Amino acid sequence: MTDSATTAEPSSWRSDSARRLRTLTGVDEDLLARVRYERSKYTALGGVVLGTSVIAAFSMWNFATEALGRASFLALIPTVIWMLFILNLDRWLVTPQPNARRRVGPLVLRLLIALVLGAVIAEPLVLRIFATAVEERVTGQRNNAIDQLRGNLLRCNPVPSGTDTQSPAGCGGYVLTFGSTPGGQSDELASLRSDAAALQKRVDQDNDKLDVIDAEVRDECRQLIRVASTGLYQRTSECLRLREKAQDYRVTHNTEENERRLGAMNDRISQMGGQLTTLRGTFLRDRAKGIEQRLTKERTKQKEIGVLERMRALDELASGNPVLFIGIWLVRALFVLLDTLPVLVKFLSGESAYERMLTSESNSAVKIHSERLRIAERRATADTEIAQDAIEQEVRRSRAESDAAHREHTAAMHIRVRQAVSALEDELRRTSSV
Repeated sequence: MTDSATTAEPSSWRSDSARRLRTLTGVDEDLLARVRYERSKYTALGGVVLGTSVIAAFSMWNFATEALGRASFLALIPTVIWMLFILNLDRWLVTPQPNARRRVGPLVLRLLIALVLGAVIAEPLVLRIFATAVEERVTGQRNNAIDQLRGNLLRCNPVPSGTDTQSPAGCGGYVLTFGSTPGGQSDELASLRSDAAALQKRVDQDNDKLDVIDAEVRDECRQLIRVASTGLYQRTSECLRLREKAQDYRVTHNTEENERRLGAMNDRISQMGGQLTTLRGTFLRDRAKGIEQRLTKERTKQKEIGVLERMRALDELASGNPVLFIGIWLVRALFVLLDTLPVLVKFLSGESAYERMLTSESNSAVKIHSERLRIAERRATADTEIAQDAIEQEVRRSRAESDAAHREHTAAMHIRVRQAVSALEDELRRTSSV
């Protein structure tokens, strides 16, 4: 008893599962029961329809997660809706239709719908298969864009070397704004250095000239002459003249003042150089901060890789690699074929006995319905004719009753007239006799 119940339970479960799968093909179980050997065919077809809807659901899941940028329960909503839509649409496409072999238009229309849906469903799956290469391509392009942006920002925001620094050509959208720049300090420092260099040149020339004069003074002043009157030695007149010449040169050329000015200018140059170094460091820090803000803003715009970006990257990969191009289109063709499989299986398997029976029953139902309509029409016509006859009889009856009443009234009037005439004659006779 237990073994038989256990055996019956799996058999009943398989029967219910097969019936549910056949429900996806739109067959009539009562009509299909007359051709039991075709149940397996429609059960398999129902499995194909279910498999296609599952593939469509997986495709929509990939599309939704890529659009959201992450896996989320929100992606289940479009996934379930898309699965049910494809399931019902494929069910409509494969549902047996009476006299379908006689109509080419519906067949072509169903195949076109299946092809379009197959292409739509296949694209997210193709993107999923080649996701690694696509993401590497997109990441490389984004990194190149970031590097190019950084290069343009550096090129268009150089360290100012003067107050009249102009941005290079093509820097319309890459110029940053700074609170202060070392441009004015650079101009002042450059001018000061130029003045110091000119003064240094003059000081060097004066020093060289003085060195020559001082050498002459030393050479001449080594010689001493003896004064005959005193017997003492003294400098020569030429030595004294050369000393006066050296002193006059120092006074007239302001050598000491120029050296003091040159020292002050060098101190100022050193001080301004330190300030300019500090300003340049501040400028470089501000520029680096501004560049990083622009790069961060650009990275924020990029966010997750979108579907359109993936499709563009996949096309770019395929355009430069014939082998990859063929592989991509083979995968697309495979998924399109899988998505159109229910329609292909249905319409390439030939007309089945069930469909012929369905056509016969449909034609018979049409004929029966037409006959019932004709019978109902004849019944309605007969009822109308009977009603018309009844109305005509009623009209005739009314007319006869009216004629009879009229005749009775005429006879009564004649009687009354005759009675009046008789009474008048009697009266006349009585009057004549008197």
